[in-house]
Amino acid sequence: MKQAKSFWGFLILAVVFYAVIQALISFNILDQFYENALILMAINIILAVSLHIVIGITGQFSIGHAGFLAVGAYVSAIFTMKLQLPFPLAILAGGIMAALAGLLVGIPSLRLKGDYLAIATLGFGEIIRIVFLNIDYVGGAAGMQVSHMTTWTYAFVCLVITILVISNFTNSSHGRACIAIREDEIAADAMGINTTFYKVAAFAIGSFFAGVAGGLFSHNFYIIQPTNFGFLKSIDILIFVVLGGLGSLSGSVIAAILLTIISTFLQDYADTRMIMYSLVLILVMLYRPQGLMGTKEVTDYLGKWTGGKRGDSNGNQNIA
Repeated sequence: MKQAKSFWGFLILAVVFYAVIQALISFNILDQFYENALILMAINIILAVSLHIVIGITGQFSIGHAGFLAVGAYVSAIFTMKLQLPFPLAILAGGIMAALAGLLVGIPSLRLKGDYLAIATLGFGEIIRIVFLNIDYVGGAAGMQVSHMTTWTYAFVCLVITILVISNFTNSSHGRACIAIREDEIAADAMGINTTFYKVAAFAIGSFFAGVAGGLFSHNFYIIQPTNFGFLKSIDILIFVVLGGLGSLSGSVIAAILLTIISTFLQDYADTRMIMYSLVLILVMLYRPQGLMGTKEVTDYLGKWTGGKRGDSNGNQNIA
């Protein structure tokens, strides 16, 4: 019952927020610059939440998320620019191909742990980048020209679906199995949880939504190049999750919003932007090493204010 109320409450809030922003855009109160900033913010939130399910919920340290972003970006661009197919279908295809790539990488590599898994996923991300770098069909090093099709509506709908799916997955028995793996994989295995299956499943779901973000990303910047999906892009996504708090979906969202705002308004000052990034991270790690939200959710604090309990400290989200 509480989860149903949370679901409808979140959905109503999302619809109201979308309507307000769309009205501001329609009446030119928010110009193209702010619309692009909102779209980029939505893409970054999708990336943060998709990595959150891998690192924050399942506890698998992956630093190759930009590879799945690249797969989604290039596949969706091929569907729209080469095959002349509808944009929504291209986004879905990008997500599916990224999920398949996640399965391809996850099945052999998720038997690894810690640093070894990080190195394996890093290697995958670089392999994907080099592959696209050497394929002339998608422009090679020069990049691929892509029509601008991403709108605030597409970005927001994809964002809401991502949050709802991952939140509901986390609150399900499957999500609790992933949390058990994060807390103690050996104990989870001893209790009969198929640890390899759940790690691969979480990896595939995270990869799917990274691919969806890739489809939105490629159709928002007119041109995509392999250099857009390098190691530093994976680190940017990782920072969203770590800064927000490992195990907190709300924290990933807040961190993505905060860092996107800093990046957007300091984009003309590249050196200053990196200094601000560094300062924010240093201050958080010094005074809030568990991240902005730790393992808490916004609903936990709302529960305290309203005298009820909404969520728990094990990474369970009651957004949906």
